[in-house]
Amino acid sequence: MYFSEIKECDVANGPGVRVTIFVSGCTHHCKGCFNEMTWDFQYGREFTKEDIEKIIKLMEPSYIAGLTLLGGEPMEYRNQQGLLPLLRRVKEQYPEKTIWCYTGYLYDKDILDDFCGKWEETREMLSYLDVIVDGEFVEAQKDISLRFRGSSNQRIIDVKKSREAAEIVMWAD
Repeated sequence: MYFSEIKECDVANGPGVRVTIFVSGCTHHCKGCFNEMTWDFQYGREFTKEDIEKIIKLMEPSYIAGLTLLGGEPMEYRNQQGLLPLLRRVKEQYPEKTIWCYTGYLYDKDILDDFCGKWEETREMLSYLDVIVDGEFVEAQKDISLRFRGSSNQRIIDVKKSREAAEIVMWAD
């Protein structure tokens, strides 16, 4: 897996101060995407054990609320494989901190109904995620007044509560 950037203090992509990683590789190619360069799966540099250690260290301060996965597309299969070692470590080291994931895929139709049936990695990845912001960015539905999302079609889903209820439960701040 490749990534384009690790941000140490991000306040735009989830509640509180967060560490974020922008993975490379996306097949959605949304019109108006703010991060087109990350469509290329080889953009940036390869994600290594040293990068995992860096993120773990960046998350140490008590003011860091959690980790956010963006892209590119974190739910692309090869990115899931690359992110799992990081997610395991984050939940082991910081179980109280949340993990958010932004994806252009739909939680129910793509992730649950398709990916979970094909890939064990998806099921494991979901076990670590607290919130998914799903749906492609739709330029015609862009709304800068929305909190934590770019277009009105996107949903902020509480993954833990959704899995418990066996239906989609929206995240509430």
